[in-house]
Amino acid sequence: MSFFKKLRDSIASKTESVTKQFKDGLEKTRKGLVEKVSDLVIRRKKIDEEFYEELEEILIGADVGVNTVMNLIEDLRVEVKKRKIEDAAELQPVLSEKLTDLLRGEQNNELKMNPDGITVILFVGVNGVGKTTTIGKLAHRFKQQGKKVIMAAGDTFRAGAIEQLEVWGQRAGVEVIKQQAGSDPAAVMYDAVQAAKQRGADVLLCDTAGRLQNKSNLMEELNKIYRVIQREIPEAPHEVLMVLDATTGQNALNQAKLFGEKSGVTGLVLTKLDGTAKGGIVVAIRQELDLPVKMVGLGEKIDDLQPFDSEQFVHALFAGLIQEQPDQDAEDEEASS
Repeated sequence: MSFFKKLRDSIASKTESVTKQFKDGLEKTRKGLVEKVSDLVIRRKKIDEEFYEELEEILIGADVGVNTVMNLIEDLRVEVKKRKIEDAAELQPVLSEKLTDLLRGEQNNELKMNPDGITVILFVGVNGVGKTTTIGKLAHRFKQQGKKVIMAAGDTFRAGAIEQLEVWGQRAGVEVIKQQAGSDPAAVMYDAVQAAKQRGADVLLCDTAGRLQNKSNLMEELNKIYRVIQREIPEAPHEVLMVLDATTGQNALNQAKLFGEKSGVTGLVLTKLDGTAKGGIVVAIRQELDLPVKMVGLGEKIDDLQPFDSEQFVHALFAGLIQEQPDQDAEDEEASS
């Protein structure tokens, strides 16, 4: 059975609306990456050095990451020799299979939930990456699942951050615990944990300040937040999610390296994937950081934040090719019978 057929069968069991969200959200990347690969295959036909060089350029252009691309090309060379592939068109399913493997990773990318008691999720990341929006959308998602959610406005420094979270609170129908702008974020967290306990909340989503200019201050602040939360709920936070803006490509990867090492990040959220042709950054991040991508932002609607699914991701990228595949699979089956 061909890789594309396997992928198609696997996706068939998943929710159609989610499959559509991935397809719509990754349209720019599909045009920037897969359509260019398809064009290369049609133009070149033959797999030679020039073919590999062009493929390398396309993958690097989609922000897959130089190291990852070098390894990927090397893997493809090995497969081409092993499977005795001569026609460039036969390389597309092999490439998509390799990308799925690179995206899958070893870690579990489901959100870790507290089985008995309040689940505390802390959000970190620089200003402008869509952190507050992500918190609001995740609050809505949990609410749809029937969970009682509270949000903590811990970014007390950025002008408008508290108000922005309140707007999301109203949209999602979720209470926001806040203090005055400029107040101590750890004090806000203390109030939020108390409120979550009193109201019997299932999930507490905590915003934090997002500025990198003075990292030591920021880390001290985060440590203080950790201490306050852990004093009340010893095993919390259950997740520390770093929010990254996919449109910034390699810059997002650098931020994650800089920030992730010292702040106890357990997973990543990639926002604005619908706004970039460089969605290959997901592959680079999976390869270069030992952190799972837990959620992805695929659009501006309130339900466009989705759990990351490597099969949905690759299916969305190669959707055009997968549609063309059924006839080929039927022909192959006839030939073998």
